[in-house]
Amino acid sequence: MRHRTALHLTAVTVVLLITWGISINLFGAQEKANDILATRAPVPKCSLSRVCPPDHFALYVTSGAADIVGPKICFNGKIIMSHVLNNVKPGLNIVVVNGENGAVEKSDSLNMKTGNPEDNLAYLKEIKAGMIILVASFDDVTTKMTNEVREIFVGMGSTLIQSVKRRDNWVFAGRAGTKIKSLFEQRTVNNEKTNTYEGWPGVAEVGGCFPRTVTDRNLKEPLVDSRM
Repeated sequence: MRHRTALHLTAVTVVLLITWGISINLFGAQEKANDILATRAPVPKCSLSRVCPPDHFALYVTSGAADIVGPKICFNGKIIMSHVLNNVKPGLNIVVVNGENGAVEKSDSLNMKTGNPEDNLAYLKEIKAGMIILVASFDDVTTKMTNEVREIFVGMGSTLIQSVKRRDNWVFAGRAGTKIKSLFEQRTVNNEKTNTYEGWPGVAEVGGCFPRTVTDRNLKEPLVDSRM
C-alpha cells in the first residue's frame, strides 16, 4: 500500500514538474513573441499616422487657438512646448534642434507684441546653419514682425512668412542655412467670413518626418503626414 502511495506521489510530482516546465516555456515563448512584435511594429511618434524612417525625425506643430489656448510643438516623440506644460507665450514659440542628432538645443518665445525687434532679430541670427527650427504662432505676431525677421525665416525655407498678416496663424519647420522650400508650413488667414473663432482663424498645423541634417547637403526627402 505504501509502495503504491509512493508511486502515486512520484507520478503526481512528475506531472506537476512537466506542467510547470511547459508553462515556463510557454511564458518565455510569449515574451519572445511580444518582443518580436514590438520590434516589428514600433509606435508612431508625435501622434503621426506612420513611423518615421531611422534617418528622419517625427514632428507635429500646431499654432495657438485665438489668444486663449497656446500652441504645441512635439519633436521626436516628446512634447517640447505646450499650453499644458505652461511654457508657451504670445508671440513666436520656437524650438531649436540639432539637425544631426536630434538633441533639443533650446526653446523660447519671441515677444512679437511688446518685445524689442532688435532682440528678436539677434536671437534668430544666432541660430547656426544646419539646425532644425520649429515655430508656432500664438496670438497676433505681426506687431513687431519686421522685414528683417521675415527674411531670416525665408532663409530657413519659409515661403509663407512674407504673407502673414494681423491675427493670422502660422506654423513652420525648416532648416537654418538653406533657402530650399520647406514642406512643413501652414498659414490660416484671418478672415471675418471664415474665422473659426470670433475674430480669429482656425489653428494651423503641420506634421510628418523631417530628414536629419547631412554634412555637405541634405540627401533625404521630407515625409509630410497625409492628415495635415
